[in-house]
Amino acid sequence: MFFMSFTESALDMRDELVRLRHSLHTTPELGLMLPRTQEKVLAALDGLPLEITLGTRLSSVTAVLRGGRPGPAVLLRGDMDALPVAERNDLPYRSQIAGQMHACGHDLHTAMLAGAAHLLSARREELAGDVIFMFQPGEEGHEGAKHMIEEGVLDAAGERPVAAYGMHVVSSMLPLGLFASRPGPIMAAADVFQVTVKGRGGHGSSPHRALDPIQAGCEMVAAIQSMVTRTFDVFDPVVVTVGSFHGGSADNVIPDEAVFQATVRTFSPGNRTLVKRRLVEVVEGVAAAHALGVETSFGMGYPVTVNDPVEAGFAGRTADGLFGPGRFFVPPQPVMGSEDFSYVLEAVPGAFVFLGACPPGLDPATAAYNHSPEALFDDAVLPDGAALYASLAHERLALAAADPAAAADAGLGG
Repeated sequence: MFFMSFTESALDMRDELVRLRHSLHTTPELGLMLPRTQEKVLAALDGLPLEITLGTRLSSVTAVLRGGRPGPAVLLRGDMDALPVAERNDLPYRSQIAGQMHACGHDLHTAMLAGAAHLLSARREELAGDVIFMFQPGEEGHEGAKHMIEEGVLDAAGERPVAAYGMHVVSSMLPLGLFASRPGPIMAAADVFQVTVKGRGGHGSSPHRALDPIQAGCEMVAAIQSMVTRTFDVFDPVVVTVGSFHGGSADNVIPDEAVFQATVRTFSPGNRTLVKRRLVEVVEGVAAAHALGVETSFGMGYPVTVNDPVEAGFAGRTADGLFGPGRFFVPPQPVMGSEDFSYVLEAVPGAFVFLGACPPGLDPATAAYNHSPEALFDDAVLPDGAALYASLAHERLALAAADPAAAADAGLGG
């Protein structure tokens, strides 16, 4: 075990990690093409004994570290993209790009993963296998992980990794420095349901001479909420939230149509299929009752993020060994947010871990949440995140290759 040396080495790198994170924060980029971010990542990795491949359809960076001893591969992932959010924090390193902000902490993920590459490169001869560093654009709704998988990130070391680990900082929910993960589903599938209600326009003073799509649409929204609570078990939850409703242009004009959109969150394949059918049945039933037409579409988003139970347990034990008891928490429930690391975990057993980055003096229960223009993330977690990334790869390879009996006892394959 090399837990203490990783934490100490990571602390020695603190200033470099902070500088990288601040540099990324000042120049956030959106979507799949992040040229300045890619350039900064490559500069941070310069001089390390890495095999680097750049994406073609996106500005990804895949770096492979070959261990000094034979063994399997482990993948570590950090996402790099920002959000179309105008920052409202008064920081010396606040975003310099209007309307764009690292409001979800991906700048920290990138810096921590670069730190892990340095930590593991320094101990390359000890590694019983290879490490794939997955620097990913386009997590915020652009399926960057899926694109990187299609371009070969999972086979970058020559064989599929035996395990994959991702990490995500949170500006609220968890106290500063607390890691959290759980076996099984940890984040929801996120899909989009769109409804266009087709009516017949008319004068607002004579609704009986028209077919009002707004009234029927409002009834649909209410009926959807009743359907969810009366169809789905609260212990396998489903959330449907209508976040957009548009119809009409004047107070005294009944429009021809109204359109609304909803986000649909589920944790099981069965519910994901069933809710799609039931949503269509509800809106078509309401439309028929009012003699209106209706068109529906269902956009499938990120699947459920499911932690392998054994890998989630291994991540918890690694955090305990690295930082001592009390720094790792097993939440009783998953999070309704979604994450495209789910695509990686569909192909490779692994775990997704949260890290509390709420600054001192703020209450995690009330602090601005991820994606808020006022979200704040404390730099103090950067060394710890880098150390955990490095330790997960180092110890997982050691279990899989150097000590097969220990791996079997831990329930880990190799």
